[in-house]
Amino acid sequence: MWTSGRMSNARSWLGLSMSLYFWGLMDLTTTVLSGMPAPQDKLEALPSDKPQSHLRTKRSWVWNQFFVLEEYTGTDPLYVGKLHSDMDRGDGSIKYILSGEGAGIVFTIDDTTGDIHAIQRLDREERAQYTLRAQALDRRTGRPMEPESEFIIKIQDINDNEPKFLDGPYVATVPEMSPVGTSVIQVTATDADDPTYGNSARVVYSILQGQPYFSVDSKTGIIRTALMNMDREAKEYYEVIIQAKDMGGQLGGLAGTTTVNITLSDVNDNPPRFPQKHYQMSVLESAPVSSTVGRVFAKDLDEGINAEMKYTIVDGDGADTFDINTDPNFQVGIITVKKPLSFESKKSYTLKVEGANPHLEMRFLNLGPFQDTTTVHISVEDVDEPPVFEPDFYFVEVPEDVAIGTTIQIISAKDPDVTNNSIRYSIDRSSDPGRFFYVDITTGALMTARPLDREEFSWHNITVLAMEMNNPSQVGSVSVTIEVLDVNDNAPEFPRFYEAFVCENAKAGQLIQTVSAVDQDDPHNGQHFYYSLAPEAANNPNFTVRDNQDNTARILTRRSGFRQQEQSIFYLPILIADSGQPVLSSTGTLTIQVCSCDDDGRVMSCSSEAYMLPVSLSRGALIAILACIFVLLVLVLLILSMRRHRKQPYIIDDDENIHENIVRYDDEGGGEEDTEAFDIAAMWNPREAQAGTAPKTRQDMLPEIESLSRYVPQTCAVNSTVHSYVLAKLYEADMDLWAPPFDSLQTYMFEGDGSVAGSLSSLQSATSDSEQSFDFLTDWGPRFRKLAELYGASEGPTPLW
Repeated sequence: MWTSGRMSNARSWLGLSMSLYFWGLMDLTTTVLSGMPAPQDKLEALPSDKPQSHLRTKRSWVWNQFFVLEEYTGTDPLYVGKLHSDMDRGDGSIKYILSGEGAGIVFTIDDTTGDIHAIQRLDREERAQYTLRAQALDRRTGRPMEPESEFIIKIQDINDNEPKFLDGPYVATVPEMSPVGTSVIQVTATDADDPTYGNSARVVYSILQGQPYFSVDSKTGIIRTALMNMDREAKEYYEVIIQAKDMGGQLGGLAGTTTVNITLSDVNDNPPRFPQKHYQMSVLESAPVSSTVGRVFAKDLDEGINAEMKYTIVDGDGADTFDINTDPNFQVGIITVKKPLSFESKKSYTLKVEGANPHLEMRFLNLGPFQDTTTVHISVEDVDEPPVFEPDFYFVEVPEDVAIGTTIQIISAKDPDVTNNSIRYSIDRSSDPGRFFYVDITTGALMTARPLDREEFSWHNITVLAMEMNNPSQVGSVSVTIEVLDVNDNAPEFPRFYEAFVCENAKAGQLIQTVSAVDQDDPHNGQHFYYSLAPEAANNPNFTVRDNQDNTARILTRRSGFRQQEQSIFYLPILIADSGQPVLSSTGTLTIQVCSCDDDGRVMSCSSEAYMLPVSLSRGALIAILACIFVLLVLVLLILSMRRHRKQPYIIDDDENIHENIVRYDDEGGGEEDTEAFDIAAMWNPREAQAGTAPKTRQDMLPEIESLSRYVPQTCAVNSTVHSYVLAKLYEADMDLWAPPFDSLQTYMFEGDGSVAGSLSSLQSATSDSEQSFDFLTDWGPRFRKLAELYGASEGPTPLW
């Protein structure tokens, strides 16, 4: 069997010769060049007519490993190769079938001749080879004439891809002043062509832009510095263009480029320099400590950490008065006040300031010192300052019995300015609200203005002000603390009311009470009290006082046989004296009650119930008893009030002596002793009064009526006792200029039936079932006038109400 391959154009002769070579080799070795295993059921026979020395099994398939060039641009399908079976007689009875990768899409086969063609453009960079399978069938029956076999079609490379920098553009940094040949960065270009076939993928690097500063290794693509002493301060950024060309850089090769942006990083190769060798500054003498005076700046051409600066004062007469700090953000030196300034003491200062780099590189030390100095002149300006006290704090001790107007301290202040203005003194009244002190306006003498009492205020904290006379806005102040010292001006006394008891069966010398005393004074050596009986009780036969010498005293009995019936209470005056200078004393009284006690001395009863109550009843019990009494009183008052509001019959019972009083008050109130009552029963029912032949007379009323009627004019007189009394009252009210503008009239519970005067009170009609109203005190005057008119008093003098 023979299998031949042909190419349709001149470019395929190389592939054809290789195919023929592989055919011969395959025929001689009976192996498959593609590396695929040969069919196991058939072996190829050598295509030779010469007799063989040995026999071998004949193979039905004859094929090879096909090659085809990529990027074919012709219009006809590209011939790849031919498949042929030794069973093919050329009569078309054999049908060839192609399957596998790209079968029918990329590659087609003539089913009669076995010719294979590529019908699509092939790209090795997309796919380098295809694996296909071939089958020979009987055209009539479809039965396989040969076992299915596999073969490979490889795509041959051509130089159709330029080198590419997949990681570009590049960014690199190299320190300035780097030596020649310092590696900067390595660039890499890749070529998609087959590196195993020809020079299509062999790349050579070259520099198109960036000389003479940089160079590139043609094989490795490493970029290096090519110039000495490149200075970042002169030029910081460089743009380098690198080219990669395939075919080993030969003519006709394809090329690609990339950009490398190289930055020179800073090194500390520049010392700082002050642009000014002399600075002139000024500051007010009132500037507070830590306030800013001015700024200095040493310029450094470096950047970052290499431009950091540290400023110090290295010399000058102001090194102790001023300080300098470095601003880390702007690298400037800030001069501040270190101590208070005084124009009167020193008017100017000179500083020598140094600025230096704290971070140095050893290889640049030969360039000289990395620091610079400058001179700063500072002038102190005068300001009008407030008065200053010397000293700046006063502490004064004053006895509490000091006389008013006594000078206790001289306060002194002065004007620190050159002008030395006059000073006026005063006290800040908010610090001395009680106005206990006074300061002389010119001399500053601090005096007492009120009596001092240590027991009321033992300390005073006042503020004295000093003001310049020519400039009142300049005010200084000083604190004065005054301690009021104690003097013995308070006598000792009992801290509470002492009350004791003695049993009737007490014996002589028995302790009945221990007393103590208090003293508002506070002597330095402490209090010491002395107790004794008061002079008027020095020879008291019943009790005696024993001083315990510890500021307490015992009260003892002098005899026995006390009896409640003889004397139930004793009052024992006790003299208490202190140890001060002068000695002060007071007398306290101890109340001693005689009580009945059992044999153990427990109180059973005392003569005074008030004394026994606290013994037998607790405070809670007493409060409960008082609450019960209060509730009972309230209930009684409510019952009385309800009885007053109950309805009363309007017919007068003869057995009842019902009176209503017209009351006269000659003064502010004398109670019942100042009330004169009379019977006006006739006013309840005038007709009944006229019908009576022997009206009752009230002896207790006539004297007053007669006395008052003397002042009534005769024209107003009426032969009626009640009438005369009413007229007398009206006249008296009219003539009294000091009387109040109203009359006092008591209430009338009943008027009687058929009164011709009608209702004169605020009571409702007798036919009404409602409760009586006692709201009648606001119209006494008009009712009294109505009463007077009914009895003929309308012609009398006009009342004053």
